[in-house]
Amino acid sequence: MVSRKNGRPKLPTQQLAILAIARFAEPLALTSVFPYLPEMIRSFGVEHNEVARWAGFTGAVFSICQSITAVPWGRASDKFGRKPVILFGLASTMCCFVLWGMSTSLAMAITVRAIMGGGNVGIIRTMVAELVPERELQPQAFSIMPLVWSIGSVFGPAFGGFFAQPAKHYPGVFGNIEFFKTYPFALPNLIACVVFFISFMTGLLFLRETLETKRHKPDWGLALGEKLTRPFQGFKERKHRRRSFVDDEASAPLLASQSSKPTIVDAPRPSMKEIFTNQTIVNLVSYTFLALHSVAYDQVLPVFLNYPRQVPDETNTRLPFQFSGGFGLESNKIGTIYTIYGITCGIIQFFLFPVLCARFGVLNCFKVATMVFPLVYLLTPYTALIQDDFLRFAALLGLMFVKGVVVIVGFPCTTIMLTNSASSVRILGTLNGFATAFSGIGRAVGPAVAGAVFSLGVQRGYMIAPWWLLGGISVLGAIPAWYIVEGDGPMRSQDTDSEDEEEDTLVSSNGDVAVLEGMSESCISDSDDEAESRSLAARGNGGLAKYGTMDSKKTAKARN
Repeated sequence: MVSRKNGRPKLPTQQLAILAIARFAEPLALTSVFPYLPEMIRSFGVEHNEVARWAGFTGAVFSICQSITAVPWGRASDKFGRKPVILFGLASTMCCFVLWGMSTSLAMAITVRAIMGGGNVGIIRTMVAELVPERELQPQAFSIMPLVWSIGSVFGPAFGGFFAQPAKHYPGVFGNIEFFKTYPFALPNLIACVVFFISFMTGLLFLRETLETKRHKPDWGLALGEKLTRPFQGFKERKHRRRSFVDDEASAPLLASQSSKPTIVDAPRPSMKEIFTNQTIVNLVSYTFLALHSVAYDQVLPVFLNYPRQVPDETNTRLPFQFSGGFGLESNKIGTIYTIYGITCGIIQFFLFPVLCARFGVLNCFKVATMVFPLVYLLTPYTALIQDDFLRFAALLGLMFVKGVVVIVGFPCTTIMLTNSASSVRILGTLNGFATAFSGIGRAVGPAVAGAVFSLGVQRGYMIAPWWLLGGISVLGAIPAWYIVEGDGPMRSQDTDSEDEEEDTLVSSNGDVAVLEGMSESCISDSDDEAESRSLAARGNGGLAKYGTMDSKKTAKARN
């Protein structure tokens, strides 16, 4: 289901790029609020020592609602298609962004934040798996979305911290605009809405459906997109388009006639037994723990950076455990730190992750990542004790970079392993819905608990409390990694009945494609050979078979 170049499979870059634009929504929604969230909560009249508690709760609400909607979102995508559900999620989040920026009370902010939580993440992950079934391409394909996360982690906090409270920070430009005085945190959210609109329109006009039972149905959005881009295609306008979701440059006439199209039947809803195998359960537990402590760290870190500095002395410090104080930074400086962090992580993501996976394997990389997290969490609070400004920021950024590397390795690796633990492509939408739901629980529990422990800890002079809690959780989260077994990938042969047609498109595990066209009765003289051919197609790595060249004058043979 990928295009081929020089006999080798090639990534469907166009469709992955469109998905990447849509994927950009979640890190934008999640991280753009980080730099100004402590100041926003204080503007609602919350006491300084309680800011961390409510910041954690606000982040938890977002993740709880994402968890609640994830499975229904996944099931809806299995029924109605991936594309319409993704577009609906983008549109609803775009509207909520405007309301979030205009929040005037803590209750309003929490309510809007709850509505913003959606389940698009799992569906996008499912589409990537359906676009790229070839294991040799999976490290590249599955690293794209975390790379987008890294870019969102640059863009979100950067413009969130830069444009928050514009009337205060840039009085010469925004000081006379009453709207930004009344709603000081609206500007970054209005800018985000422009990005969301671009994501929505790109998906509407150019994203192809990947759900097997919906792929061949008319799509007025794609038709409109073709009409809009037709003037730019010059004299190379295609008259026939391959009925697939590969890149346009790889499109070619595939089916001889309308009457020979494969018949696709609606698959029954997958059962819980199909979804929750031993390996999917272990992968889901591992993914939940990773989301819990990683997102909690990102949520608590801005509060730590915003918390007032405290010079260690005999009255407030008893090393190595009892001390307090943060970095005392405002939202614009916190945004700068996140920008440096995000740019570095993006570079590492692009160049390092595929090389590491190819050299050491997905599972081994994931195991190492789980062992590094605890060290980062345990050391983070001690950076506030360093009195030299340069060394303090250098130590903090160093730990953030290490954490960024292991996150870059951890999330795509666990996504690949979860996908390959699935028994069938038919369950991928629902399985990734559950993955989003469980990770949403982790993203909710982590920030909420860490925020509450942060407030409790600083009241008693123990800044280490939330960080050491996350360190302990990450140790527990490392245990399931040692029980994971890398799977061969989901079966595809059982998902459609296209094998019963005269014309089949069969995709191998390494991307080889063979189209059996115009097969008359004279081409298949032996029913046993045909049965053997179909049996071979159902076996092999992930149920994908590699077919050799078929001589139309001889009996059709198929070999792995």
